[in-house]
Amino acid sequence: MKKFFKILLYILAGIIFLLAVTYLFFFIRWEKASSENMALLGPEAPLITVEGHTFRDLNKNRKLDIYEDSRQPVDSRVEDLIARMNIEEKAGMLFFHMMVMDGDGSLSEIPTFSNPFSLVLESPSSQIARKLMNHFNILEAPSAKAMIKWNNELQKMAERTRLGIPITVGSDPRHGKGMNIGTAISTRFFSRWPSPLGLAATRDSSLVHEFADIARQEYLAVGIRVALHPMADLATEPRWARVNGTFGEDACLSAKLTGAYVLGFQGDSLTNTSVACMSKHFSGGGPQEDGWDAHFASGPGQVYPGNNFDYHLIPFTEGAFPAGTAMIMPYYGIPKGQTSEDVGFAFNKDIITGLLRDSLGFNGVVCTDWAIVTDMFIKEAAAWGVEHFSEKERVKKIFDAGCDMIGGDSRTDLVLELVNEGRLAESRIDVSVRRILKVKFILGIFDNPYLDDNQMSVFENQTFKVKGKEAQRKSMVLLKNESDFLPLDKGIKVYSAGIDKEILSEYAEVVKTPDDADVIIQKLATPTSPPPEGAGFLENIFPQGRLDFPEDELSEILNLINKKPTVTVLTIDRPPVVPEIAKASKALVAEFEIEDDIICEMIFGEFNPSGKLPIEIPSSMQAVEKQFEDMPYDSENPLYPFGHGLTF
Repeated sequence: MKKFFKILLYILAGIIFLLAVTYLFFFIRWEKASSENMALLGPEAPLITVEGHTFRDLNKNRKLDIYEDSRQPVDSRVEDLIARMNIEEKAGMLFFHMMVMDGDGSLSEIPTFSNPFSLVLESPSSQIARKLMNHFNILEAPSAKAMIKWNNELQKMAERTRLGIPITVGSDPRHGKGMNIGTAISTRFFSRWPSPLGLAATRDSSLVHEFADIARQEYLAVGIRVALHPMADLATEPRWARVNGTFGEDACLSAKLTGAYVLGFQGDSLTNTSVACMSKHFSGGGPQEDGWDAHFASGPGQVYPGNNFDYHLIPFTEGAFPAGTAMIMPYYGIPKGQTSEDVGFAFNKDIITGLLRDSLGFNGVVCTDWAIVTDMFIKEAAAWGVEHFSEKERVKKIFDAGCDMIGGDSRTDLVLELVNEGRLAESRIDVSVRRILKVKFILGIFDNPYLDDNQMSVFENQTFKVKGKEAQRKSMVLLKNESDFLPLDKGIKVYSAGIDKEILSEYAEVVKTPDDADVIIQKLATPTSPPPEGAGFLENIFPQGRLDFPEDELSEILNLINKKPTVTVLTIDRPPVVPEIAKASKALVAEFEIEDDIICEMIFGEFNPSGKLPIEIPSSMQAVEKQFEDMPYDSENPLYPFGHGLTF
């Protein structure tokens, strides 16, 4: 036995040695690449004073140029800078990629095992110094202080490029409880709010505006200047993975809340105190065929069996556009049979130029959804309808369609090749660069992109946290309350399944077994299908497919409910199929990714529920499968209809 362990020890030591040598090899390569990239940078931008005003000399030529002068009209600054930019700098501006930071906020130049994304994403110096990119979607949020430090280090690197063009930082939603790479990033030091679906349950556009204004202030404090949201999509297909990011299935409600959301982030017009909204996903990403998401090859198609394409435009035409959204993101899917060719939205000239630009008159920035040109480590390129195209041909088709930026990619080389081959005119690129620069200048990023620790005071504002909790309360929907079972009396014996026991103990005596309890409180998440065979990393964590519990899980749930009177809390990210659970429960509650203390407050009567369902809760999977993907409220005999909600 000793010999066996000795051999095993040698094997483990050998593996560790090989891993160490491999990492050392790559470490040396990363260090060398970083040094070579940094050598491409020049000095920092000095300050110059003219007529009593101080400006940054971004191109370091010791004079004040028009684009450096904050007193000049935005259009003049844009044209002056475009005239100075070379084709490499213009190509860099056309990409909006992801970036990571180290735990203390340092730039992640050298990848580490503690930050797996750093191992697969390009370093900041590669993207900024070598590729001259200046739009990034930040993933992590270790702390507010770290994000401020990261912003300043990133901007300092950008300042050392030839023209000193600053960085625009964007982000997916950060104010919810949920965390899903590619859709939302929970940020613990931000105020906590319900999901957009929960905001829709409040029916309160003033509250949504207030949320967006608070979120704007918290974004500004850490340097985020583009919100990669709101989602103006409609949740007409209940199996779709992204239902929880929408304002529900009613177009008029969604339009009202989308407009309020954009106005809260941007203000009545875009200014240097705004966060620009990239409203998505034009022309409506909800009607996914059989509910499968278009991020993946399992769900590339959007279908309109109800001939209801125009209904999905309403949140844009009556919400995002009147509110002045600065940017638009099309989705991945193919709008089957709606245009002259069945290709994904961002490749589709009929959608981007014909409908969005020419018909609806949108002249802001259009940025594609992430990773539609080259494969990512977490998913293949969503080049639906043009899978057979080369990566270069995909890039050409995106710009021919009328898009301005490519999200989740950094293939500046392909743009340069197309220009050098004469297949993509520099004048066409200038059209997009002009739109992008206009937003940058209006946001004031050129004049002062730096932050200081004074911004930290935003996160000490208790009012923001109180407002978030108020919104959570307003979002809760009481679906069933048999014989006025709720509210519960405080101090009773409760068995908890899914609710934080420490929080629950403030209201009741938490017991260890159902047999010892007066009441059971259980919290259930919406079921999901196993990922398709061969699914990549991202698809493995996307909730989609079935909405009903498998028989074995359902049996366990019902066995628990039948032991004692039960309050069932449904966490709604997609509408679950729960007729048996609803029937067996004394009370049924819908919550939209909120905190357990708020759930307990409602169950024990500290406030009256007032939320109304923003989506239907279907009665069966058969009803789900029979309904049309593009039609609202068309589920046969729903268990709970759109707008349902009780109170005490």
